[in-house]
Amino acid sequence: MNMNLTVYLSGEIHTDWRQRLKEGCEAHDLPVMFTSAVTDHNASDAAGDVLGSESVSYWRDHKSAKVNAIRTKTLLENCDIAIVRFGDKYKQWNAAFDAGYCAALGKPYITLHDESIVHPLKEVDGSAMAWATTPEQVIEILKYVLTKE
Repeated sequence: MNMNLTVYLSGEIHTDWRQRLKEGCEAHDLPVMFTSAVTDHNASDAAGDVLGSESVSYWRDHKSAKVNAIRTKTLLENCDIAIVRFGDKYKQWNAAFDAGYCAALGKPYITLHDESIVHPLKEVDGSAMAWATTPEQVIEILKYVLTKE
């Protein structure tokens, strides 16, 4: 089978899970192209600043969310599969939104999180094609999808 995958990486930005996925796919010569939302907090928060400054933070966040959504929606709609990572330190509401958007599009996604947050993510996991606890498990899934006949 000769297939290439575009994989969208969503969620938590404070650990090295994205890098581990990329390096693992490279080590197995998997034909995967990764896309993602902007993971630089300051740049993401300032995405709407080009539309003018705001004195109320709600409106700054609103404009930036809309500008960021142009990227996110486009990349999610064009990916083959999404990996949605939930960390334990921060609440990744955007990741939950991305998972819901994938479910609405019928886009396959894999959730990646510790067992300690299974309960609050039961609906998100319920629509996922798989739940993994490590990037290495995700790599094995991608390897299976891309190499098994």
